[in-house]
Amino acid sequence: MKKILYRKLLLDYMSFFLIALISSSTIIWVFQAVNFLDIMIEDGRDYMVYINYSLLNFPKILSKLYPFVLFFSLFYVLSKYELNNELIIFWNFGVDKFQFVNFILKVSLFLFFIQIIFTSFVVPKSQNVARSFLRDSNVNFLGNFIKPKKFNDTIKGVTIYSEKKDENGYLYNLFIKKDISRENFEITYAKKGIFTQANSNPLLILFDGETISNKNRKITNFSFSKSDFLLGNLKSNTITVKKTQELSTLDILQCIVHLYKIDFDLLKNKNLQINNCREKNLINILKEFYKRLIIPIYIPILMLIPYFLILSSKENSNYSKLKLLTFLTGVMTIIFSETTIRFISFELIKNSLLLVSPFLIFVFLYLLFFFKLTFKFKKI
Repeated sequence: MKKILYRKLLLDYMSFFLIALISSSTIIWVFQAVNFLDIMIEDGRDYMVYINYSLLNFPKILSKLYPFVLFFSLFYVLSKYELNNELIIFWNFGVDKFQFVNFILKVSLFLFFIQIIFTSFVVPKSQNVARSFLRDSNVNFLGNFIKPKKFNDTIKGVTIYSEKKDENGYLYNLFIKKDISRENFEITYAKKGIFTQANSNPLLILFDGETISNKNRKITNFSFSKSDFLLGNLKSNTITVKKTQELSTLDILQCIVHLYKIDFDLLKNKNLQINNCREKNLINILKEFYKRLIIPIYIPILMLIPYFLILSSKENSNYSKLKLLTFLTGVMTIIFSETTIRFISFELIKNSLLLVSPFLIFVFLYLLFFFKLTFKFKKI
């Protein structure tokens, strides 16, 4: 009978958790996907780049909401059980309250490893792949990203300015600067211009203008009544170097070992070639390590906190206060776990307290439940 009760509790909890996590993540993803429309509209990228980039950001949203939804789901299920007198069934069938706590701890270990997989492997990989779509993409919808009275530098090496744009797509009083090399460049002025396609390549047709060229410190210029400005195979002006959050967890660990010169053969890499692995970026490296491997340790803590509700019953006059205090404690724990990342410093000794803090909090809560639920103190 105990197994049936535990199975029902787990089924109710996990079903509510999964529904809440997926639905809330989807809502946030939809709002975020709308903001990502700028990638296509303003930067002139292909539809598939936008779709792939948007979808690959979904795992990051899941991992961010994971701790709060996990805590809230258990809090809601236990509150509902108490309200419907379902917890009494557990106690009447001989379920020990401390065993009840240990059961959810076993579940929390599984959910903890799921989060570790997300933060350490899935999210960094998806972020790297998402950025690769931007790094490797060309600017296809050129007419979309030109904003009047604004210097547009989405295309790498090209800056375009237009005073106005009419309903037919014509641009007026154009200024175009094209960097050929570090010292060589071209500047083009035109009274009018319009984007078109020539053999599937984007083309800007210019009317009534002049081009000034600086090549090898020699300045030349020529005027034209009509000129074609080719824009084929031009790359977008996107950062090509991997960000710290896009590095693999193995690279993060190897970088820490390398920078601190730690004697750990398993993570030593003599041929370490990571652009972001330098002393100036050490804080970001440490923060990324903390975010991926330490913050998930708070998950067992977040699953212990709702169990304060079993220390009392709804008949108790202070039960409503206990519910409010329990919920606020969980929310504050989530905020604390996320804000501690700001206290990461260069010194390993100072960081050690942040590393052990979740373990200390967990031990404190577990011992608190152990003494509260195992020992009965007699009044003297």
